[in-house]
Amino acid sequence: MEIEGCTALVTGANRGLGKAYCEALLGAGANKVYAGARDPSGVADSRLVPVRLDVTDAASVAAAAVRCGDIDLLINNAGILEFSSMLAPGSEAAMRREMEVNVFGVLAMIRAFAPVLARNGGGAIANMLSVVSWFVNPANATYCASKHAALAVTEGARIELKAQGTQVVAVYAGFIDTDMASAVRAPKTSPRQVAERTLDGIRTGQDHVRADARADEIWHASRTDPAGLAARMQQAWNERPR
Repeated sequence: MEIEGCTALVTGANRGLGKAYCEALLGAGANKVYAGARDPSGVADSRLVPVRLDVTDAASVAAAAVRCGDIDLLINNAGILEFSSMLAPGSEAAMRREMEVNVFGVLAMIRAFAPVLARNGGGAIANMLSVVSWFVNPANATYCASKHAALAVTEGARIELKAQGTQVVAVYAGFIDTDMASAVRAPKTSPRQVAERTLDGIRTGQDHVRADARADEIWHASRTDPAGLAARMQQAWNERPR
């Protein structure tokens, strides 16, 4: 679909990658961009339409579907990262929080907005996933579990929504230079790059958008040398600071 002239809703839009998505949409000629946030007062750009939206709250999602009933593009960007290993103290609670936002929040948004998109001609949904949709980094294993599940949600929705003409795009990246990854000491991708590559993928009808070099690397490794990738993760765990 074309970005120019579209009407879009971005979740988690008040900062970081969500803000970059909004700016990229405006720069590409979107007609209207709804900026969904739990606290819409944090949306400062007057060109955006702030919308109160908590993707973990059913009533909030339903209200947004009514408020934003003219969209033809949904970008599911809202997410959380708890940095919990699988067996760490509190890992179950960490995983539940990540699942609520990263999985059930995405599912709730798709279910609420699929009829809206159908009425408006099909449109597109882009789900912000991660390179850890394809493997497990032991340092944030509960987050990896949520992104594995979010990929399944994305692929299941793609199959079901094909008949109504809705494009469903999975977007993958490594660490992005936002507050979420501020404590990470590793190369990071600019939010703008991720947003621009996502919009390019929507324009060109891609099902999977690899938004940075890390995504290209892990995509290749997970398919050509999964044992080697697993060995690297084991080594990282064995050599972690104690």
